[in-house]
Amino acid sequence: MFDRRTLLKGTAAAAGVLAMPAIARAQARTVKMGSLRLIHSMTPHFYEKFAPADLKIEITTFDSPTDGKNAVVTKSVDFGGFGIAAATLGAAAGEPVVVVGAFCNKGMGIVSKAGSDVKTIKDLKGKKVGIWPGSTQEVFILERLRMEGMSVRDIQSTRVPFGEMHAMLSRGDIDAYVGAEPGPGFSLSSGVGQLVEYPYGTTMGGLNMILGTHEDTVAKDPELIRTMLTIHRKASEFMMANKAAVAEMTVAKLGANKAAVDNALAADNVEYTWELSDKVLAQSKTYAQQMLELKQIRALPDFGKFLNPTFSKAVAAT
Repeated sequence: MFDRRTLLKGTAAAAGVLAMPAIARAQARTVKMGSLRLIHSMTPHFYEKFAPADLKIEITTFDSPTDGKNAVVTKSVDFGGFGIAAATLGAAAGEPVVVVGAFCNKGMGIVSKAGSDVKTIKDLKGKKVGIWPGSTQEVFILERLRMEGMSVRDIQSTRVPFGEMHAMLSRGDIDAYVGAEPGPGFSLSSGVGQLVEYPYGTTMGGLNMILGTHEDTVAKDPELIRTMLTIHRKASEFMMANKAAVAEMTVAKLGANKAAVDNALAADNVEYTWELSDKVLAQSKTYAQQMLELKQIRALPDFGKFLNPTFSKAVAAT
């Protein structure tokens, strides 16, 4: 027979067992996501709108694509949106970075001082041009120079972070820059700058940013990648259909100038995307070949490891 004390203990224990799964379900998993301080890196700020209730998104903002890539490599973040250039540099050096999705196309602009005689790529000859080394923009301007029969030796290449390009152009410290939005949009909307071109007439198209993760995540937690890529897809599609919401979020999160943001979006100079399609894969390989020819990398990455479209194909099929 059970006495009253034994019965109460048993009832309490049973209640505890039944309660444990409910408590576990209530504990949300936190996924750390790296983002850049750019209009075309705003997608993670819309993730929670489409994330399941048991998934929390923690965003860390970086000023440099290389810093964003390094955070993935060191596992400071689980995923990151950063330039294809930074990703390729890492993979070519044997770092465990894997591209699992696209992130954003375009978002670049070559801008000169308003009223100046710098109106085409050829006009950059002898001019002081602001460029951020190791960026996607650097590869694009070097290719555009090559297409015009020029090289970096024909310009005065000046190391300038994206966030300082507009101010340096305004002061006359540089004659032009190869920037990232909303920088070009700010220079154009404020009257400080004039558009030389959006540099998308190369074989690399408008390829810019990718969604990357660590190779350990690919091996150990593929379901998380599928979940995050599904969220990323929904956020990207929402943003392309709701540019007013993108502008509002960019101003709120980055303190960006609204006129600059509106200019970039109105010019269709930002394209939020997610799918690691055959086109993106081909452009990524072309991009890596360009970097090799420019001696920015010593060898091509192992594309079988570096570019992984498995998850993108699975999400596209749903």
